[in-house]
Amino acid sequence: MLDEVLPVLAPISLEEMSSVKLMNRTDTKYLLNRRILDSLANHWSSSFYVQEVSGSRIAHYRTLYFDTSDAMTYTIHHNQHLHRQKIRQREYMDTGTVFCEVKNKVNTGRTKKKRMEIPATEWGRLYNLPEMEQFLKERVWLTQERLYPRLQNQFRRITLVNRAKTERITIDSGICFHNVLTGMDADVSELVIIEVKQDGNHPSDFKRLLLDARVQQKGLSKYCLGMLLTDNNIKYNRFKDKVRHVSKLINRPLVIPAMNYDYEL
Repeated sequence: MLDEVLPVLAPISLEEMSSVKLMNRTDTKYLLNRRILDSLANHWSSSFYVQEVSGSRIAHYRTLYFDTSDAMTYTIHHNQHLHRQKIRQREYMDTGTVFCEVKNKVNTGRTKKKRMEIPATEWGRLYNLPEMEQFLKERVWLTQERLYPRLQNQFRRITLVNRAKTERITIDSGICFHNVLTGMDADVSELVIIEVKQDGNHPSDFKRLLLDARVQQKGLSKYCLGMLLTDNNIKYNRFKDKVRHVSKLINRPLVIPAMNYDYEL
């Protein structure tokens, strides 16, 4: 059904999207599968635009997360700290554009993201360009330790915008991971992660659709999920239930390597 709905949605261009950047926003996440996504898509045509770039309505992303040698950014998230920070590089694979990004989650629940465009040749390096090093120095408060490439992911993204242009919805699927440190790979391509991103307290048509479909809010960072499935030396207890939930959604067992025995969910 998604394949039938997507081509008939009214498009919105990157230029038109400039008014819906929402760099200081609230994010609400939902986890589902393709079957549920197809049922939701039936209700999009009259309420949402779809982002279109060079004739394509599905974008391909690659992200590389950086962390300290002891995985501080992951551990802080696992330990449920309300102030969190992620440092990453993101490539928009359809255009080859690459950004260095610092993403903050603050205790008010808002997400603030700062980024700078960098040459594609700087992928995997943070300290080679003086301007990028200065960008990080001014914005990374979590640690003064050196940051190293830790986890890479790739996924496909559909971006919707409501007609009032007060919210942006990202729909990610085809997610796979590669751990730079351990060399382990993981694939959860059947999983769909939806984020409803809002600036302010405007009513959300998309949240209403999710509520009608009995899809409850459930957040899970892609970085944390990838680390859980590809790193055998990290904390995991507080994320076990979420991985079980993902396993049920995609209808196959997932294994957390850090557990000291094979434990299939």
